[in-house]
Amino acid sequence: MRISVLGAGGWGTTLAILLHHNGHEVSLWEYKRSYAKILNRTRENKIYLPGIRIPKEIEITHSLENGCYNKHIIVLAVPSQFIRSVLIEMKGFDFKGTTFVSVAKGIEKDTMFTVSQIINDTLKKISPSQIGVLSGPSHAEEVSRKIPTAVVAASMDKAASEHIQSAFINSYFRVYSSTDLLGVEYGGALKNVIAVGAGIIDGAKFGDNTKAAIMTRGIAEISRLGIALGAKPETFSGLSGMGDLIVTCMSKHSRNRYVGEQVGKGKKLKDVLKKMQMVAEGVETSRSVHQLSIKHDIQTPICAAVYQILFEDKDPIKATYELMTRDMKPEAE
Repeated sequence: MRISVLGAGGWGTTLAILLHHNGHEVSLWEYKRSYAKILNRTRENKIYLPGIRIPKEIEITHSLENGCYNKHIIVLAVPSQFIRSVLIEMKGFDFKGTTFVSVAKGIEKDTMFTVSQIINDTLKKISPSQIGVLSGPSHAEEVSRKIPTAVVAASMDKAASEHIQSAFINSYFRVYSSTDLLGVEYGGALKNVIAVGAGIIDGAKFGDNTKAAIMTRGIAEISRLGIALGAKPETFSGLSGMGDLIVTCMSKHSRNRYVGEQVGKGKKLKDVLKKMQMVAEGVETSRSVHQLSIKHDIQTPICAAVYQILFEDKDPIKATYELMTRDMKPEAE
C-alpha cells in the first residue's frame, strides 16, 4: 500500500520504518523544511530517534500535498494539540479511499475532542469508516529496535480496523482489532494524566505502594470517565487502557512520567517543559480531563489532583494527603 506518515517525531519515524519493512511504499512528512533536509541528508532522526537508520526508500518531504497525494493510509503522528492546524491545511485534498490512522494520545484543549472527533469536525467529507486509531503500550525507542510489542487498531467500522491491523502487524509488532474507537482513544489519552501523577509520586519520593495505588485507582477513574463519554468498559482492561497505563507509569522512556517526576521534585512546570524537545501529551490533556469531569459530573480525584499540581501550584505532599483522607467508600465505586 501507499502510506504516508505525517509527523517525523520518534513515533512517526518508527512507524514509517516499520511500514517500510512491511513492504509498503512509505513517505514521511516533516513540517520544518530545514529539518526535512537534514533527515534526507543524514537518514537519521538525531533529535527524536537517534541511532536508527531511515531506509533510503522512504520519501521524506516537507510538502503536505505531496505527503497526502494518492495514499491508501495516512498516519497522523502529530501531537494532538497541533492536529487541527495540519488538517485545516489538508481541507482541499482528495481523500476518497484513504483511511486516516491517529497515533496521537491526547485530547484537544478547549474543544475536548479526541483526534477522531477533530478529523470529523475538520474534514467534513470523511466518513466514520475512514477513521481509525492505533494505540497501546508502545514506546518508539523499543519498537524501533524490534522489541516485541502489542497494540490495538480501532475503528467504528470493523473492516477498517482490520485493514489497519493488516497494514501494521508483523513478527515483532502484534496488532489486535477493535470497534471501540472512542474507548481506545480515551484509554490512550487519559492514562497520560495518571502517568504524570505516577511521576509526581516518584519525584516526591513516595513508595511503590503509593504508585500501585495511583495506577489502580487511576484506571478506575479512566474507566468511569471513558464509559460516561461512550466507551466500552472492557476496553480499559486491555492494551490501550491498563496495558498502556502500566508502561507509561513505569518506563524510563515515558515523557509524561518524567514531567511529573520533575514537578514532584519541586520544579516549575514551565521550566520543565521549556527544556523538553518532545511533547508530553498528559499536560494539556489533564486540563481537558478536568473540564470533562466537571461537565459530565464524574468524580476523578487523582486527575483533579494532577491538574491542581500542574496548573494551580498545589503542593504534591498536600494533594496526596487530601487523596488519602477522602471520605470512606467501597472500592467498586
